[in-house]
Amino acid sequence: MEPWSLKKYSILYVLVKFLHLSASPDLYLFPEIELLQVMSSLLREEMQRVLFRPAKQRLVEFIEIEEPAHGRHFLCVSVLKNKLVQLCIVTCQIAKTSLKSGSKRSHTKRSCIQDCYRRTEVWSLQDLTLVDGRDPDVDDPCFLLHFDNVRTVMAVSCSAKYTFVRALVVLSDQYCQRSLNLRNFDWSYIKPTSFYSNRGDCVVLTQICFYAFNLVCLSMCPVPLDA
Repeated sequence: MEPWSLKKYSILYVLVKFLHLSASPDLYLFPEIELLQVMSSLLREEMQRVLFRPAKQRLVEFIEIEEPAHGRHFLCVSVLKNKLVQLCIVTCQIAKTSLKSGSKRSHTKRSCIQDCYRRTEVWSLQDLTLVDGRDPDVDDPCFLLHFDNVRTVMAVSCSAKYTFVRALVVLSDQYCQRSLNLRNFDWSYIKPTSFYSNRGDCVVLTQICFYAFNLVCLSMCPVPLDA
């Protein structure tokens, strides 16, 4: 089966978005974040398949970040087979390769465009001494990772920054047996309530029930008839 590329993910997103907008206005209740979650899951599976699984690692969390170099860039955290936790910068660039097809007498070449993932920087979570959010009172997607050197990370959003830091907090408690040293973060987002800290099924199910209830209420509203 041909692997999915970021181009195909983008086409899928546009298609789903078109169907979403083409639906009845009464059904336009699901937020765009649900579509982004689907795209994120597909991208996670792709990076796990081509980059982390061959290295005997499990990708736990990733966010897209902004870098001066060309291509798309991701900050990832993964767990190795020996239970060590690694952070890494993954760069995704489009690679064009040539494939030969046909009989022995006549060969034809066709080009294949696919995404090429590679690690450019790697650190151990054990060596992370401090995560600095810079200013908790400002919607700032930038944060600082303190290893032997300080690595500045610019996430695509403040929400993505907190998502990644929450994952680091859990992994540090679980695998490093120590609390992660944090500074300049809003703790209400780092340590949410037990209801929202259970990511996934519970929250999503609650959202679906809420939207379904709205649909039922809309369907029961009387429609005024023209005289």
